[in-house]
Order: sequence, then C-alpha cells, then structure tokens
Amino acid sequence: MRVGVLASGRGSNLQALLRAFPEGHPCVSITCVMSNRPECLALTHARSAGVVAPAFPRSAYGSRVEQQRAMAAALVAAHVDLVVLAGYDQVLTSSLLQPFAGRIINIHPSLLPAFAGTLHAQAEAVAYGVKLSGCTVHYVIEEIDQGPIIAQAAVPVYDSDTEDSLAQRILEQEHQLLPAVVKWIAEGRVRIEGRRVVILGGSGQCEHC
Repeated sequence: MRVGVLASGRGSNLQALLRAFPEGHPCVSITCVMSNRPECLALTHARSAGVVAPAFPRSAYGSRVEQQRAMAAALVAAHVDLVVLAGYDQVLTSSLLQPFAGRIINIHPSLLPAFAGTLHAQAEAVAYGVKLSGCTVHYVIEEIDQGPIIAQAAVPVYDSDTEDSLAQRILEQEHQLLPAVVKWIAEGRVRIEGRRVVILGGSGQCEHC
C-alpha cells in the first residue's frame, strides 16, 4: 500500500511511520511527504529518509482550493492509496477530499468526539478537568473531526498535568497507534459500517497501548 503523508510541524508522527515502515517493508511504502509549510521539520525528516517531500505553500496559490488541488494531483501522480494527516494544520477542501474519499485518515490528540475541531485539544482537556484523554485515528470527511473512528488510545489526566505534560504522554500513544492503524488498513482489516469501523481479527486497540 502506497502512503502519502501530509504534515505541518515537527514530524514526530511521520518519524514513527518511517520507523515502522522502512524502505522495503512488505506491506506499506511511505511514497511521499507533503507540507503547506516549506520550513517544517517533517520535510527534513522525509528527505533524510530518501522520501520525496515537496512543499505547497499557501502563498504560491490563489486560494486554498487551488493549493490543495495541486497537492491532490501530486498524490495521484505518486499513485498513493492512502493519505495520512500526521500533524497537518489545514482544513481539507473538497479539491483534496473528493479524489481520496474514504482513503484519508487523521490522528487527533483527544478521545473524539471530545475536544474536536481544535488545535489545542490537550490544553482544553486540562482546563476542563477530564480524568481521561488520549488520541484518535479517524477517517477524514468534510465535517472537521467527525469522520468514523478507527481506533483510540487513552491516557490518564493527572491533577498536576500541564498542556505540555499531557501532550507528551498522548504523543507517545500516537506514535504507536497511527502506524498500527496504517498496517491494519494495508492488511485489509479495516471495514466501515455506517458510523462504525470494524477491525477484522482484532479489537481496534494497538497492542502497544
């Protein structure tokens, strides 16, 4: 299965994917990495691993629709089967969603549907006083963070937690959960049944979580 990754930041989830699926892996090939931010570390990590990693800065296009249309064309040209959002900070438009409908997944740092639609889910979890948080891998649809949930991993929220300390513990789970889900999809074990996602031959819980 050929995977294209979209990232905008440090690229730690991308690094987890590159470790899980090195060149020559029998099930998954990280074919390309793309970003809306030319200076982001994710592109550096990808290029260091020998992965094609172009940037598509918003300033180079007349609109976000045109920008993402160019990204979609590049993903199609790379024969990508699955698009993984790994810390990508732009809302997707139909120009990218439609060509890859049902083939885009995202990882979000909360137990959806809690704290959806925000880039500050960890801070909101601490402020709200929840006792459990975590991360969710879900399919991407037009409604932000509303797509069918594939898998989740929970972490406790301690009274002493700050946004940073909670984010770090959640990130450790993200690094396990996201590669696990990509592998399940590559193995044909993930099936959507309406709002529910069924993991064939498993519970939908990463064995490391």
